[in-house]
Amino acid sequence: MADTRNRTRLILWTLLALLLGGALVAAFWPRATLVDLGAVTRGPLTVTIDEEGRTQVHDVYVVSTPVAGRLLRVRAVAGDAVTQGQAVAHMRPTNPDALDIRTREQASAAVDAARAALKVAEAEVNVAAADAELSQSQYERDETLARSGTVSTAALDRSRSEARAATARLETARAAVSMREAELANARAQLISFDDIGLAAAVAGDHASDIPLVSPVSGRILQVLQQSETILPAGTAVLEVGDVTGDLEVIVDLISSDAVQVSLGDRVMIDDWGGETALAGEVTRIAPLGETKVSALGVEEQRVDVTVRFSGPEEARATLGHGYRVVTRIVVWEEADTLRVPQSALFRDGAGWAVFRAENGRAVQTPVTLGPGNGSAAQLLSGLSENDSVVLYPAAGLTDGARIAAREVD
Repeated sequence: MADTRNRTRLILWTLLALLLGGALVAAFWPRATLVDLGAVTRGPLTVTIDEEGRTQVHDVYVVSTPVAGRLLRVRAVAGDAVTQGQAVAHMRPTNPDALDIRTREQASAAVDAARAALKVAEAEVNVAAADAELSQSQYERDETLARSGTVSTAALDRSRSEARAATARLETARAAVSMREAELANARAQLISFDDIGLAAAVAGDHASDIPLVSPVSGRILQVLQQSETILPAGTAVLEVGDVTGDLEVIVDLISSDAVQVSLGDRVMIDDWGGETALAGEVTRIAPLGETKVSALGVEEQRVDVTVRFSGPEEARATLGHGYRVVTRIVVWEEADTLRVPQSALFRDGAGWAVFRAENGRAVQTPVTLGPGNGSAAQLLSGLSENDSVVLYPAAGLTDGARIAAREVD
């Protein structure tokens, strides 16, 4: 009886030990690491520099006041279409009545004085012409008498000299007449503004003679700088006008280290502007001067303005305007057909790069040689073949030869 009880107890302990050993073996038995797998593919690869930009009209024309005066209330609003030569605002010159009267009287007196001086100069021409004619006649008589010996040679020389001097005085008098005529023309020019009927009517308050401010180009009003009626000095900006349809461009503020990778003529994809498809453009200008700007995080950065011109049809961007936000993707490198490896599969291996290639349920560390990359994929120059499986986002504890299994995607 005792032997039977001991035998049963031994069997139970043996079974318990086997179960415990099996549990320990199962618990510590190496398991395959669940990983995400990707593949080496072949296709196009594009490397871009992505940055926000803003649209602007390349040539913005400012309509300003030509003279000091009172600007009438501007009825135009931003967005209105205008044509070249169309009046977009009106103004009236400042009314300097007292100054006009005094200046006009002075100008009239100057005209009278110039006219009188001209008459004096003309009279002097007549006197000089008579003297020259008389001296020439006397010289001719003396020359005739000198041939017969009646007049001495000295007298003939004096007569010749007087004739030449009289001729010179005549030329001087004629030059004085020309000078007086110019002075009279200048004095009359001072009266042109006072004789202008339109200006006189404007000073008198005639609304039909207001000075119009016209648009220099056809386009749209971008901004109204002076809306209300007010007194303005000459040269004050009133409106900004530009051709939003045909003269629109994008200004991209790049970090200088990115700007040096950009070249003139680079293709640009303009995205996130509100439309369904990306717009096409190209780089037309890279500013030679960088500016120090402070980022939102308070870090000083050297920024360079890059100008992008639209190259697609105008109809595709008809709703874009001046000062709109867009996202630009400047293509700095692209290949139409190349091997691509997911960027998330790459990790540093010394000075180079490597991936874990999935082979027969094992992770095989494989060094690779890379070309340019765009953040999601990189050009694969050597190390793998098309359709090879690679581990994405490899864990820090994953080692060469470790067992792996593909994670199921729900």
